[in-house]
Order: sequence, then C-alpha cells, then structure tokens
Amino acid sequence: MANTYSQIYIHVVFTVQGRINLIPKQHREELHKIITGIISNRNQKLISVFAMPDHVHILIGLKPSMALSDLIRDIKSGSSKYITEKKWVKGKFSWQEGHGSFSHSRSQINQVANYILNQEEHHRKKTFKEEYLDMLNKFEVEYDEKFLFKWIE
Repeated sequence: MANTYSQIYIHVVFTVQGRINLIPKQHREELHKIITGIISNRNQKLISVFAMPDHVHILIGLKPSMALSDLIRDIKSGSSKYITEKKWVKGKFSWQEGHGSFSHSRSQINQVANYILNQEEHHRKKTFKEEYLDMLNKFEVEYDEKFLFKWIE
C-alpha cells in the first residue's frame, strides 16, 4: 500500500487444545522455524517466539495489509498441520480456539521480546493461567471466564 506507514506491534498468546503438554522441548526450535516461516511468508515481521509445552507467545510487527485474525488463523492451521504430519502426537494436533493479543509501543519491544524468550524461567514462578489473567487485567481487557482457555489446574 503506497503512502501507508505504520508501527503495529502485537504480542499473541494461544494454547494447545485441552491445555495438554504436547510440545516437547526437543521439537521447540522446529516449531519456532515453522511459525517463523508462516509469518515471513505472509510478509509480516516476527520479532520473538517461544513455545512452552502447552502454549505459545509470539511478538509480531504487523503490517496493516493483513488482519491479525487471518495471520493467527494461518499460524495455527499451518503449525497444527505440520505437527500432525510429523506425528509429534498421536492423532490430530490442534490449538484451542481463540487467542490473546496485546499491543505494545516501540519503546516496549525489547522488554516484551525478552519476556517471551524467558518463558521457562517465568513459569517457574507463575502458572500460565496466572500469567494470562495478569495480562488481561494489565491491559484492562474485559472478559467472561467461561470463554477463556481451558486450564490445567
């Protein structure tokens, strides 16, 4: 789009169907590469990605030529198909419906990228549910608990 200038940074979070630990550590880098490729092939900018066994954090520089929901749909469907074809799990792999997305300013990008890359350390102190609810509350996102992810308690 000529004469279109933007600076849109989005932190995206989504989780494995059933919140089961299905992303083994030995496949993490491979999943990161798949997600990177999907984002790059959609002409968007990946800033940071980290997959925990049951959820994923991604920081994206989003161009206004693509709807965020379309990009997330492509990431989830492409990575699900890849994981299923590679037989990382028995049966068909899928992500839970929905996602969290949170916008950030340019001045916050390094901090958010580091937060994403340090997920393992972060989750030694806080559960994913605590983390996600903290994010929703910090960003003052109104939500209905019945429509949140299914949690492992």
